[in-house]
Amino acid sequence: MKDSQGQILYVGKAKNLKNRVQSYFRNSKHHSPKIKKLVKHLRNFDYILTDTEFEAFMLECQLIQNIKPLYNRMMKSPQSFIYISVSLTGKHRMINIAYNPIENDGKVYFGPFTSRSNVERALRGLKECFKLNCSNPLGTNSACLNYSLGSCLGRCLGGPAEQQYNDILDRFIAFLKGTDMSILEDMNQMMLNASEAFDFEAASAYRDHSQAVSFLVKKEKVIEFTEEAYNIVAIERLSDSTLKIFLIKRTDILFSHNYDAAGKIEEKIKTNILAYFKKDEVNAAGDVSRHEIDAAHIVYRYLHSGSCSYLMIPENWLNPENHSTLDLALKNLLNNPQHLQPPIYHE
Repeated sequence: MKDSQGQILYVGKAKNLKNRVQSYFRNSKHHSPKIKKLVKHLRNFDYILTDTEFEAFMLECQLIQNIKPLYNRMMKSPQSFIYISVSLTGKHRMINIAYNPIENDGKVYFGPFTSRSNVERALRGLKECFKLNCSNPLGTNSACLNYSLGSCLGRCLGGPAEQQYNDILDRFIAFLKGTDMSILEDMNQMMLNASEAFDFEAASAYRDHSQAVSFLVKKEKVIEFTEEAYNIVAIERLSDSTLKIFLIKRTDILFSHNYDAAGKIEEKIKTNILAYFKKDEVNAAGDVSRHEIDAAHIVYRYLHSGSCSYLMIPENWLNPENHSTLDLALKNLLNNPQHLQPPIYHE
């Protein structure tokens, strides 16, 4: 969608473009102020046709990231993805929620996480279990209110409690890195101790806190899947006579092409596999950035949607001595897509 100056205001997608466009002008009294403002400035449209819904999702994601249209930004929360930050140095170290990690700022960041409520619940549980709720974190060597209430271990007083607090933060960092589970073990022990003392209300609270904290190291499947940077071949049937092949790495479509469903295409696909996956050294395995998350969700949902069949190709299959294994896997993939039916689009 463009304004009178040709500036792109908004990028969207639709199976039925006519219905989607008309929806902006129908029942306008029910539209949000942002939609009403968008329609007021709207003067022209461009459109791009794609073969599959998957391509439409990916293209929309790419265009929004590259162009950053005004109304796409307005309609999406800038706080969609969050991180946990833990300061590494200083007398009064802190645990906080962050939205934009900053390099070399004396903090370590973990994430991104897509659920702020889950992260807040976990940090609240951690602080309550280990009495990290100091209401005077800058420290004036006088007890804060929370210390008198029993929810601060006394870091505001300085001395040994300050070191104890820092030790807990170091263990929490190690926990988030997956190298030390003692934080979670201590929380579970607190639950057992409360249960053995017949304080079932406290035991229930410790259980909830433990489950919330354990969430932090149970990565969402989509992020874990994307971090592995698999070499993926996906095949989707466009019609009775046409197949579409995608070569996907991490969050990128490296190659796509339409083929005759009745043709002998194994060798052509294999040639592209060897060319694109061998030379792709940029998107190696590693942490998923916040800019990749939207595309990662699209790829993951597509592969598990039933719209396509897919094959993950191990790196060693790309070596010449294992090409026979690759040949067999491709043959099986192409000869057994019976469950894939041509898509039906309703007007």
